[in-house]
Amino acid sequence: MPYKVAKEAEPQFTLLLIATLVTIGIWIASWFIPFVGYIFYPLQLFATFIHEGGHALATVLTGNSVQSLAVSPDTSGVVWSQSSGWFSQLFISSAGYLGTTAFGAALLAWMRYGFDSRLALYVSAGTVAVLTVVFGGLVFTVLSGSVIAAGLFAIAKYAELKWVNFALAFLAVQTLLNAFFDLVNLFFISTFTNAHSDAANMAAATGLPAVVWVFIWMAVSIVMISIGLRVYAVSKRSGSADTLFEDQ
Repeated sequence: MPYKVAKEAEPQFTLLLIATLVTIGIWIASWFIPFVGYIFYPLQLFATFIHEGGHALATVLTGNSVQSLAVSPDTSGVVWSQSSGWFSQLFISSAGYLGTTAFGAALLAWMRYGFDSRLALYVSAGTVAVLTVVFGGLVFTVLSGSVIAAGLFAIAKYAELKWVNFALAFLAVQTLLNAFFDLVNLFFISTFTNAHSDAANMAAATGLPAVVWVFIWMAVSIVMISIGLRVYAVSKRSGSADTLFEDQ
């Protein structure tokens, strides 16, 4: 069934397109000016905090304990925790990649329904701050977490609303792109190496090959992103105007 962007969602959708085009522009510029790519660096670290935060939250929700959370300068991360049981391992290992995608999709939905962009950035800043204070221990984790949380807080508090809205759109796009490309990297890691990874943990717990779990996570992520974008659409066919997707 064909869909188009809902008229009332056009401003938010346009903002997402602009954020995406800016991302592509910076990416292309980085081919010729390498240091331009560092613009993405804080956002890559943010995505890592969300990824590891997903592991930490899943650990706590399954009644297990988190020893510490670390984010490295190369944007990788790790959570040291104690877990027991097959379900706990499945839930915890899946929560990193899927949690990052869910966070990005939630930002898309937040924008779509016109909720306060400043509040979304405050929540994002608070999430990183809590992870840093409660679980962070290594110097770089504390430093990067503090800078990211302070930066998001400052934008939310002091920037003009149009820039706050753009910052939220840019954060949503970057979070989803990082989640996707992390899964692509995980595919190559799982296919061509024996390196430790979340997929390797799942393979050990379930007996299914690591690459199978990569494809499962990719499929679930695509569904979540599709839902996040779907809320911007309306059906071209006639129907009730009271539904989520007003028909034309």
